[in-house]
Amino acid sequence: MPHDRLTSALASHVAELEDHGTAKGHEYVVTRALPPAEGRGPRFVLEGHGDKLFLRFNSNSYLGLSFLPELIEAEEEGVRAFGAGPGAVRFISGTYASHRDLERRLAAFHGREEAMIFSSAYATVLGTLVPLITPETVVVSDALNHNCIINAMRLARPAAKVVYPHLDLEALEAGLVEYEGKARRALVVTDGIFSMRGDHAPMDAIMALARKHDHRYPENVVVVVDDSHGVGAFGRSGRGTEEYTDAPPSDVLIGTLGKAFGVNGGYVTGHGTLIRFLRESAPTYIYSNPITPGEAMATLAALEIVDSPRGILLLDRLRGMTKRFEAGLARLGIETIPGAHPVVPMMIRDTERTRALVRHLFDDGILVTGLTYPVVPRGDEEIRTQINADHTQEDIDRLLESLEAFVTRSD
Repeated sequence: MPHDRLTSALASHVAELEDHGTAKGHEYVVTRALPPAEGRGPRFVLEGHGDKLFLRFNSNSYLGLSFLPELIEAEEEGVRAFGAGPGAVRFISGTYASHRDLERRLAAFHGREEAMIFSSAYATVLGTLVPLITPETVVVSDALNHNCIINAMRLARPAAKVVYPHLDLEALEAGLVEYEGKARRALVVTDGIFSMRGDHAPMDAIMALARKHDHRYPENVVVVVDDSHGVGAFGRSGRGTEEYTDAPPSDVLIGTLGKAFGVNGGYVTGHGTLIRFLRESAPTYIYSNPITPGEAMATLAALEIVDSPRGILLLDRLRGMTKRFEAGLARLGIETIPGAHPVVPMMIRDTERTRALVRHLFDDGILVTGLTYPVVPRGDEEIRTQINADHTQEDIDRLLESLEAFVTRSD
């Protein structure tokens, strides 16, 4: 059957995205990765660029664990023991021992009763929020929350949504007050670290507000935090935004295995009853394959590193590299949003200048991510840089030298 009319409609949609500047565009293809070596972090070879080596400053692998021999060997051991893939979803083919061991280890790491793993953090958010949001639930959500939270709210169709201005706790509280007596359950949902800006939610204050109004809701005020960018990279021991803000444990904590831990997958942790409920009601868990047994074993190896003196040293190094870069940006007069997290946005505040700087850095062998209007509001154009613990001082200085060359040439 011909699809000419459908094809035309799809092509028009893509063309419209391109005309409006919101298309994701070309994805470069990595053909080779060179592990860290003396005096330099990892380097990458891209298709169509010969043997040119690229330095990556747009990776979420904050602790630089993915190249460590311990993780690679653990994953290979899992593949040899159980095969390359899990075979089917867990309730059909069963749960592998490494899945169970990883869930127990994640719960212990966060001081919770239980945990469950999903195929990705995005799937975790959808699979957790949608079953928890009933037609008698009000959802109170930060305006800059990740797309996965926004889509979960759309899919769930709660009784009401309150989207408060970024980090505006007065508006958050006003939303809770407004729906007292009108909703049975309130879900306060926030990112721990906001991925485009590197700033964090004040979890201590948010938890205090939730407890203040909890008695007004028959099924509680429940705090859900997606700390995918925080866990492993933030806080003295890598336990994320809760640790950094000295907050009591949130009711539902979501994290990822694919950023600081350097592997793949997502997870949720909390009360044992919550996890039992989600195993029976989260569609992205029930009907989707889990991560492979080998990936689970690699993550167990990553957790052992993070939850050790070696992990503390890696976090100290990460903070040191982040401070070095922020100090260099200040010297160059490049605006940023200061913070302890290794996401360091360069606030360029002009679309053409942002695009020009991304091109300049790419030509100089440096990979970064630019965010321009209309993807972000006019005047908020930025380049998001992400520092990793396997970057060296020489890597940081090379990026700063390239930025200085652009600033000097532009001025």
